[in-house]
Amino acid sequence: MTPISRSLDITRLPALGRTLAMLAGGSLALALSAKVQVPFWPVPVTMQSLVVLLIGASFGSRIGTATVLAYLAEGVAGLPVFAGALAGPAYLMGPTGGFLLGFLPAAWFAGWAAREARGLAPMALAMIAAHVVLFVPGVAWLAVSLGWTKAVAVGVTPFLLATLLKSGLAAALVSVFRKDGR
Repeated sequence: MTPISRSLDITRLPALGRTLAMLAGGSLALALSAKVQVPFWPVPVTMQSLVVLLIGASFGSRIGTATVLAYLAEGVAGLPVFAGALAGPAYLMGPTGGFLLGFLPAAWFAGWAAREARGLAPMALAMIAAHVVLFVPGVAWLAVSLGWTKAVAVGVTPFLLATLLKSGLAAALVSVFRKDGR
């Protein structure tokens, strides 16, 4: 079988269709979660980080990261998927840009960690760690314009309780809906 005939193999279409549905559904869920927000400066409180963790943990590292990449590409292309009213490449240069880019490694890490976690407590720790992975580029990006102390004060501290709650909710949901019973 040649590489071209393998890529056109009809038996692969159901898996491809499933993957495309996951990408589309996940990026839609991210877009909708961006609109559920509590206004806050410089970064609003949204449900996006919860959805990023759920996507990574449910879809796995590769498809989860690809889903987040599709979402970011939609926003960079100008679709109104981000938390703010604007979109396009310039949006990533704003105060939320580092957090948005942090979605990529967070989705990957959540997928990897969820695969390895056994039980609710390890899953909760994995989701907290995935949030930390998300926060690192976000705070680093804020620190460029605000300095480290202020970046942590406005980019981490106000979000600690919500982050713990979202991590716990993600862990509970993933644990309940796991097919392998771990």
